[in-house]
This record gives sequence, C-alpha cells and structure tokens, in this order.
Amino acid sequence: QVRLVQSGGGLVQAGGSLRLSCAASGTFFTINAMGWYRQPPGKQREWVATITDGGNTYYVDSVKGRFTISRDNANNTVYLQMNNLKPEDTAVYYCAGDLRTNYVGRYWGQGTQVTVSS
Repeated sequence: QVRLVQSGGGLVQAGGSLRLSCAASGTFFTINAMGWYRQPPGKQREWVATITDGGNTYYVDSVKGRFTISRDNANNTVYLQMNNLKPEDTAVYYCAGDLRTNYVGRYWGQGTQVTVSS
C-alpha cells in the first residue's frame, strides 16, 4: 500500500519557522512531481508549492520568498521549509505526490496542523 507520511508542524509565533516532511513508502516505481497544499479553517484547500522530478519549483504568490520546497529522491521525501510565518499561514498542510504504480496516481499525506500565533 502506498502511503505518504507527514511529520513536522505545530504551533509557532509569527516570524518563526517550521519544517514539514513527507515520506513516501510502499510499492511504487517512481515519483514524479510532489507538492504541498493547505486548507485554512473554513476555507477551500489551496495549492502552495510544487517540485518536479527535475527539481523545478513553483510557489503560490503569498509564500514566495518565505517557503522553500525541496526533495530527497534517495529517501522519497519532500520538504517544506517555512520561514517568517504569518498568522494567515495557519492551516492543515497536506503533501501530495504523483506516484507511478501500475499507473500515475495522486496520493495524499494525512495532513498536519500548522498554527501561527499573532
């Protein structure tokens, strides 16, 4: 069974930093793009960042210059380094991966809470 297992998150004051991790495990051949989404309380899930299998990165405008997405292909892990956090960053963060099993499917992590206090 393919799983994306997240770690990190927690409570931090505005201006602080957190690092999220997401590791893929199970039976799959390759991982294509990986990324991060978040869902603020009472709002829709929104895309945050993507890193392709070639290492190209993309960010939503609101986190540019503050967040950095990276990946460790040897360990099938994607990271999200979050600096200068703001209260509006408060959300449940989900990692996502496009993994090839018998086909290319979208898999999601379990989500982790990030709370930024004023």
